[in-house]
Formats: sequence, C-alpha cells, structure tokens
Amino acid sequence: MALSFTAKELTVLRAMSQRYPNADLAAAEVAALRASLTLPKGTVHILSDVHGEYKKLRHIINNASGRLRPLVEHLFASRLSGDELRDLLAVLYYPREAMGYWYETLADENKRKTWVRRTLRMQFEIVRELARSYRRGQVLELLPPEWAELFAELWREPGDARPVSYINAMLDSLSLRGRDLQAVRAASRLIRNLSAAEIIVAGDLGDRGPRIDNVIAYLKEQPTVSFTWGNHDALWMGACLGQEALIATVLRVSIRYRRLSQLEEGYGVMCAPLEKLARDVYSGDPAACFKAKGAGMREDLLMARIQKAAAIMQFKLEGQTIQRHPEWGLAHRALLHCIDYKKGVVTIDGKTHPLRDTHLPTIDPADPYKLSPEEAACLARMKQSFVTSQRMWEQMSFVARRGATWLRRDDALIFHACTPVDEAGEFLPLAVDGQDYQGRPLFDALDTVVRRAFRDGYDVTTADQDWFWYLWTGPVSPLFGKDRMATFETYFVEDKTTHKEHKNPYFPMIHEVDFCRKVLGEFGLKDGLIVNGHVPVKVEKGEEPLKRSGLAITIDGAFSEAYGDRGYTLILSPRRVALAEHHHFESIEEAITAGADIVPTVTTVKEYPRPRRRADTEQGDETRQQIKALERLIRAYEEGAI
Repeated sequence: MALSFTAKELTVLRAMSQRYPNADLAAAEVAALRASLTLPKGTVHILSDVHGEYKKLRHIINNASGRLRPLVEHLFASRLSGDELRDLLAVLYYPREAMGYWYETLADENKRKTWVRRTLRMQFEIVRELARSYRRGQVLELLPPEWAELFAELWREPGDARPVSYINAMLDSLSLRGRDLQAVRAASRLIRNLSAAEIIVAGDLGDRGPRIDNVIAYLKEQPTVSFTWGNHDALWMGACLGQEALIATVLRVSIRYRRLSQLEEGYGVMCAPLEKLARDVYSGDPAACFKAKGAGMREDLLMARIQKAAAIMQFKLEGQTIQRHPEWGLAHRALLHCIDYKKGVVTIDGKTHPLRDTHLPTIDPADPYKLSPEEAACLARMKQSFVTSQRMWEQMSFVARRGATWLRRDDALIFHACTPVDEAGEFLPLAVDGQDYQGRPLFDALDTVVRRAFRDGYDVTTADQDWFWYLWTGPVSPLFGKDRMATFETYFVEDKTTHKEHKNPYFPMIHEVDFCRKVLGEFGLKDGLIVNGHVPVKVEKGEEPLKRSGLAITIDGAFSEAYGDRGYTLILSPRRVALAEHHHFESIEEAITAGADIVPTVTTVKEYPRPRRRADTEQGDETRQQIKALERLIRAYEEGAI
C-alpha cells in the first residue's frame, strides 16, 4: 500500500508526523482548520513611510489605528462616565505610564484590589469581542505563560459555573506579591495583539524622524509584523552590510535632520571619526549650503561641516559604485568629473551651472572619485562601526526576514513604490544575476538578492552590496521609481530645475483602470486594490489617496513631522477596506491626563456585499493546502505507510 506514496512525499509526511503522531490528532486538526475557514478574515493594518516617528507609531499601534476607542465606547458608554472611559483607554494605550500617574491612589491596598478586579474584567470583555475572529488555539498562544491560567479563566468567566470568588482569590494572591498591576499591563498588551491580525509597514521605516531603532524595536514586539521594503529600508540594510556609499548616505541624512542619536545611542555607531575629518579638512569652511535642519546639542557650524564631509564621501563612493556597474547605465549620475574646478562650474545633462560651493579640498580633479587619505581613514572606522553593531544587525536582519518586495493580503497588492514601466505602460526590464526580468519576476529576483545578501551576512559580495544602492536610487528600482536622486544638485546648484526628480510613468498611469488591472493581473489578482506608499499625498493641494481608477491607493500620508505630521492606516477588515487619516499626537502625558488621542478620520474605500471570511482570502488557500496535506498524512497512517 505504501506504493501509493512517492519517496519524496513520504519524507514530507514523516516530518509532519512529528507534530501529528497519529491519525486522530491529524483528523482533529483537519476539523479545526475546516472550521477556521468560516471565521471572519483577520483585520490587517497597513502603514507606510513611518520615517523614524516612533512616538506616533507607538500610539497608532496602541490604539489600533483608532479602532479601540469606538469599541470601548460601544461596550461601556452606558456604564462608565466620560472620565472613566478616558481612564480605561489610558490603561489600554499606556498601562505602565497610566498606573505610574495614579500611583498614590493605587498605593491603597483595598482601592488597588477593587480597581484591578474591575479593570481586568473590563479588559476581558474587550478580549472576548476581539477574539471572535481567532481560533481558540491562536488566542491561547498569545497568552503570556505566566498569566495563561488567570487569563484563560477571565476569558471564559461569563460562561463558567465557578463563583466570582475563584478569580478574586487568584488576584488577591497576586496583590500580596505586588504582581496584580503586571497582570493589567499584560492584558492591555493582549488586547493590542488581538486588535490587528497583522501589521504591515509598506516601506521606509527610518530617516527624517528621530529614531529608526525605536521604530523597529517596537515593531519587533508585535506578534505578527510584515514589511514591503522601501528605498530607505534598502539604504539601512545595505549600510548594515557594509556598502560604503550607503554608509556615507546614512551618515549624511542623519546629520541633515539632526538624528545622530539613532546612530550613537541606538546602534553604538560613534561619529567621532567624521567629526575629526570635518575639523581637520573643513576647518574655516562656512559650509553654508550644508546647514542641518532643526536644532540640537551640537553646534550648527560643526553640523554643517560634518554634513559636507559625509556628502562629499557619498558622491565619491557613489561614483565608484557606478563605475563598477556600467550595465546600470548610470554614468551620467557620477558628477564629480563633470566639474571644472578652476572655473567653479559643473555640467549636468549638457548644461553648465555655477557651483554654490567651490571649497572642495579633498577632491583631486585628476581622480575625483578617489577618497583622500583622511576620508579613507574616516570611512574605515565608520564602516567597522556599522558592520559590527549587533543591534543594527539584529534589527536589519529582522526587516529582511519579515520583509519582501511585494505582498498580497486578501485582494490588496502591496508594494512600496511602483512597477517600473515605460511611457507606453510596458514593464521595464532590469538584468539581475545576468538575466533580464520585468514585472513580477523582477520583484522576485530582487527579493532573492536581498535574502541571499543577509544569508551571507558580513561575507556578502560587493556585487550584492551594490544592489542595495541600486534599490535605494536606481531608476528601475521598484522601491524608488524616479529617474534620479538629485542630492548633488540640491546642495551645489542654484537652478531648481536641476533638482527635479522625474517620477516613473507608473504614477500617473495608476489613475487608469486598464493599467491597474494589468498590474494586478501580473501579480495574480483578477481584481483588487494596489496599495503603495513612497509618494506623499499632498492633501493641501487637493490630492486624494484613492486614485481616479478606484483600483489604486497611496498611503504615504506625511507621517513624519518633517513631511506634515499626518499619516494613514489602510484597514483591511472583514466588512470593508477603510482609510484612517491620522493627525498630530502630543504626548503620553496628555493621553493619560486629558484623554488626548489620535482619533482618525475614517473613509470607506470599499465595502463588501458580505463579510469576508478566511475562506475568501489567500490565507484560506494556505489553509486548504494544509488540509490536503493532513488528509494525505491520515491516509498514510490508515494504509500503514507511516
């Protein structure tokens, strides 16, 4: 009978049998999986272009993109006063800080016991509502081990025959040891984890905002997080792997926005070598074109000089990268050899422009892309700091592991920038590993390069490192989608027409129904919604996130304060696709004391004729494949093959 199974299939089935060691267990799992197909699909929250704004991201995750407040009001509005609702929300959003603020009240043992009993039971009313979309086992997996029995009892308390005193006795025992408030904190975290089946960030975790390291650290705490990489993510991942032009770029951008704390405090990358280079080489330089944005601890002139030092190294190292890859056709973007150093002019695209800054002491006109001895020494030390930063490696590996160039969730196709096309809407080719790819195969080929690079780690080849630079700024990069990054022109050329970065034709074409259907079809969707970030929606100029086609939406809502301090979450729920528009968040203290919250403006993008079930999604397809495999395992048991 075993002949009905191939040797390869038996190998797979034997591996499965380690988890399901008999036919009864396998059959029970099949029954549970079939039942799960009838459940509502999980609610997915999609954010984009966070750009280092940790404080705001934390609040939006904690308040479930505004979905928790209406749920709490629905459950408790008739039982709680306005102040009590505010306090309950504060506990859900910021339990540790809220309980610290109420320290004097909670120091009274009797008041504390009463408060804990009441608060936990209200929290588990919320848990029961949120858990309706999950298998029981999924909820149990989310229970912290130290609170598993207490939380399981609270979860099923309304239907149990146990007396109220049973759970109260458990809580009183915890109170004696000062651990009852920890249970409240853990329950708030459970609610947060149940509020979204998955959080997806559609690219650009860092830059401009204060702390990319805090952004990633908080996302790592969430149970299910995915990414579609943006070009700013490629920048940081490549720098982590040692790509020298990207190291210089990370330094320059961090200096430009006065975000050195994310390097020095967050990743242990000290900028002293760069400061030494600025003092030794640019002493006396006014560096007027390199003034950093905002204010900070370091003196303005020093920041301007070290930004200039980083920028010049970046331009040299980019030129070296371009020279290594003539196949990319980017020779016109290496500009240092286009400067007439005696006349103080530069020729770009056939037109000559005066330089705004002609003090370039480290550039040898005969070999403009070669680092000076001082620059080489600085870069060597900075590179060593980048590639040996354990926290940076752990965080960027997490982004690589949980990320992809594109994702599909239900009928949403998610990628950061674009599918590069020509003026006729045809997918543009790009050679990867010696073969031309376009459309979805291009995304998949670049996905392979990123994973290969992180699999190889510090031993990654220069060619794979350089791909991260192309993903950051290349014209056929699906993560970038422009013809150039005009950093040199912005610093050195007064004529603002040279600063223009022309977008790929994809961006105007997503207003067209036929083009959107072509893109969706390329990724295997018959119908659906294309979801992009990357290009901020200029609401003040009348732009709308949802394009005229109705089949594409841009969710870069200027999340960062540097861009406008708004932001969007696209919410894929069972009943509808909704866009939540966020605004400024003041502080945790204001949230606790005054009920300050980001209450988003929510717009329905698409409403389903009936609620979507797991069976209707790609998750349902995966579940059906699991069922099929388990049924083969059951047959193998029944036939004695295993």
